[in-house]
Amino acid sequence: MTRCLVTGATGYIGGRLVPELLAAGHDVRCMVRSAGRLRDLPWAGRTEIAEADARDPERVAAALRGIDVAYYLIHGMSGGRGFAASDRDAARTFAVAARRAGVRRVVYLGGLTPDAGEGHRLSAHMSSRAEVGEIFLASGVPSVVLRAAVIIGSGSASFEMLRYLAERLPVMTTPRWVRSRTQPIAVRDVLRYLVAWAGIAEEVNSGFDIGGPDVLTYAEMMRRYAAVAGLPPRLIIPVPLLTPRLSSLWVGLVTPVPAAIARPLVESLRSQAVCREHDIARYVADPEGGLIGFDRAVSLALQKIKEADVATRWSSAAMPGAPSDPLPTDPDWAGGSLYIDRRAITVAADPEALWRVIEGIGGENGWYSLPVAWKVRGALDRMVGGVGLRRGRRDPLRLRVGDSIDFWRVEEIEQGRLLRLRAEMRLPGLAWLELSQGVEDGRTVYRQRAVFHPHGLLGHLYWWSILPFHGLIFGRMPRNVAAAARGLMGRGAV
Repeated sequence: MTRCLVTGATGYIGGRLVPELLAAGHDVRCMVRSAGRLRDLPWAGRTEIAEADARDPERVAAALRGIDVAYYLIHGMSGGRGFAASDRDAARTFAVAARRAGVRRVVYLGGLTPDAGEGHRLSAHMSSRAEVGEIFLASGVPSVVLRAAVIIGSGSASFEMLRYLAERLPVMTTPRWVRSRTQPIAVRDVLRYLVAWAGIAEEVNSGFDIGGPDVLTYAEMMRRYAAVAGLPPRLIIPVPLLTPRLSSLWVGLVTPVPAAIARPLVESLRSQAVCREHDIARYVADPEGGLIGFDRAVSLALQKIKEADVATRWSSAAMPGAPSDPLPTDPDWAGGSLYIDRRAITVAADPEALWRVIEGIGGENGWYSLPVAWKVRGALDRMVGGVGLRRGRRDPLRLRVGDSIDFWRVEEIEQGRLLRLRAEMRLPGLAWLELSQGVEDGRTVYRQRAVFHPHGLLGHLYWWSILPFHGLIFGRMPRNVAAAARGLMGRGAV
């Protein structure tokens, strides 16, 4: 049994790796910035949780104490100023702490890049991931750096981008990067490789290219996705004019992946990403029947989506720059102005029916108030680099702390009583939406509270400028939520 530390446990890969390690019989400690983000995960009670920022030497040292194998799954997805330096500092802090703690192995999941002599200029994002890998290989701690290209799995940002482009655009005018060759890998094979290194006793300090059996261009992946999904053939017309910035805006317009996330993905696709070796097979043998091919990986991902069994999504991790401040709870809060919009209504339905509506809000179910207004607000948010409304939900029926719902994130959920959402849209301030229910004098009551903490004069101007719309949007929500709950009662759906 190996004592493992998993960083990035609230992210797409980390959130899937932890239960796989537990199933393999290993002890797991999760390093996260906020322990509350793991509270509702089904496996959280079987792990130890350490709160730490990767750049905090003392907390990282405490998290690594007594650990045999540390999985480093942290990397910036923003191309904003300073992200590479932040990645570098965090990796160095972690490497130093791991060496001092006597960690036996660090495992890092990085990106597959072309050889320097192939004439490809790496994007800032891919250069940073390569640099982090080199930091660990030179750290003095035996390190395994796994280099993967496009990861195919339900909920991955790469897969969501591919899926929505192929599904929504039967005819595509596309940038030149759709002709770059890449070697996609199924998320199941990525996890199999990661888990295996917890049980390998041999000392290894090396990087390994990992990829599936197929080498494809992005255009070929879109065509093959369409075939697996049962869509008509896609017509793809590459043009030379779309820069990575324009491409990311185009991807943000068509897919749920916002431009801030799409840009590093697009930039990485400009370069060829094909495995140059398969040396990992010396330590982790290929499974019987071989690695999962692209078509099979797509089929598995689509089946998970159909069954609403998506364990983690790219949106599991917070958006770059998204606020994380908790809702102020002190009624005499001295941190500045708070604007509050309160609503309440008596509902002619059982509490169970009302809670079904509350917990199912957003995504395909919408927000029970002026859909056009919500769509316009989502579109405006996308225009300024926000997430908009297209992230949807991980699960159509159930929520847990940390889930994203369109441009909100679940900050707190008390089953059957309260749902608190924190806004991740671009705002001159911080915002929350709180939906709750209770029974008063034998009647079911729905309560709604919107809270806004403005930042500076712009924040105050923003609140007063949208105030006329609150009556239309937030005023209609209680009535429509109540009607939806009554509808559930009428259909006997509770």
